[in-house]
Amino acid sequence: MSDLPRRAVTRSAKLATLPLSFAGRTALGLGKRIGGKSAELVAQEIQQRTAEQIFKVLGELKGGAMKVGQALSIFEAALPPEIAGPYRATLTKLQDSAPPLPSATVHRVLTEQLGDDWRENFLSFEDRPTAAASIGQVHKAVWHDGRTVAVKIQYPGAGKALLGDFNQLSRLSKLFGALLPGLDMKAVLAELRERIAEELDYLREAEAQHAFALEFQDDPDFHIPGVIAANEQVLVTEWMDGTPLSRIITEGSQEERDRAGLLLVRFLFCSPARVAMLHADPHPGNFRMLADGRLGVLDFGAVNRLPDGYPKAFGILTRIFNQGDMGTVVEGLRKEGFIQPHIEIDPDALRGFLAPYVEPTAVEEFTFTREWLQAQAASVADLRPTNVVRQLNLPVTYVLIHRVHAAGVGVLCQLGATARFRDEVIRWVPGFADDEPLPVP
Repeated sequence: MSDLPRRAVTRSAKLATLPLSFAGRTALGLGKRIGGKSAELVAQEIQQRTAEQIFKVLGELKGGAMKVGQALSIFEAALPPEIAGPYRATLTKLQDSAPPLPSATVHRVLTEQLGDDWRENFLSFEDRPTAAASIGQVHKAVWHDGRTVAVKIQYPGAGKALLGDFNQLSRLSKLFGALLPGLDMKAVLAELRERIAEELDYLREAEAQHAFALEFQDDPDFHIPGVIAANEQVLVTEWMDGTPLSRIITEGSQEERDRAGLLLVRFLFCSPARVAMLHADPHPGNFRMLADGRLGVLDFGAVNRLPDGYPKAFGILTRIFNQGDMGTVVEGLRKEGFIQPHIEIDPDALRGFLAPYVEPTAVEEFTFTREWLQAQAASVADLRPTNVVRQLNLPVTYVLIHRVHAAGVGVLCQLGATARFRDEVIRWVPGFADDEPLPVP
């Protein structure tokens, strides 16, 4: 894997500020044409324009807000149809696209990062990006040796903007603490900030992608593009064609959606055992279904390094839960840090809360649906003092794992996938298929 030159960014473009408020711009746009239309049609047009404006604003910010938008694009499956409907197409669009940078800015970044002779690296370079997301955008090009490549370029000032947005979020930790008294929010936010900072280093991303590409080379189920060159803010990889997972969600047959869902689960569960890393950003924009039936995987900026593989306690506790021993489950969750020492918890309430999430591991075949996810989202959103979710903690070692589980379930529910997901847990999650007891801390 060759390196591009390491060059510090000397200038940064200002991030776009929020334009006129959603409601204000919408009203201006419709004011002259509102007469004569039914209230229902006007409301529909307002919702559509508002959705477009949300997309434009989140895309222009290019920082933490864009990541929030991508998260929403996954979890729209949890929203009731009457709320999610007008925004579904717009939110799905956020999964692999955003308003692009002007070509002049792209050229300036490449000059700063690669030098005045940056074009000598390429036989051709397409100024219009093929994808644009939270901290960077991707351009199709032909490398100097004739290979078609994807060139990922970090937005000017993206790191400062993303961490700045996150610092603003951190100031709300006391509010989160009041809503969720069982959660050590400061520790969770500190862990997230450290992982987000890692995403900004494309050299680190290149190392992770290279490891995945080597392990999954010639794999019958998965394809990872190889890394060609990288520095801290430019990453060049092999080009990969395929059908975006977002299109499989909206246009795929049931058979295609079932296979995509099964391969997504298999990839996420097998990676810790095979690469000692977990791909930690499973939104549809990072996956393609290839013509030969394999799942192509992109964007390794967010990975959870798991040198010991998937946490064995997770598999053991899931198995014990399915066996009905809630006393041991509570004890194990406390040992793992999910229940803090000063918190007392009702085992029956905990069972009721966890049962739906564990259900896919307890049956031979399971179907993920939007209705199922909406029911789980309603239970989590219930912040009454009696709700057991308010008593649970998220240990820092599980922050990214939880992010993957939550996002992965969101994608599976968008797909409406049916498959033998339990088989993947048996095969890849240590501790689930045997009678091993919980380890003594």
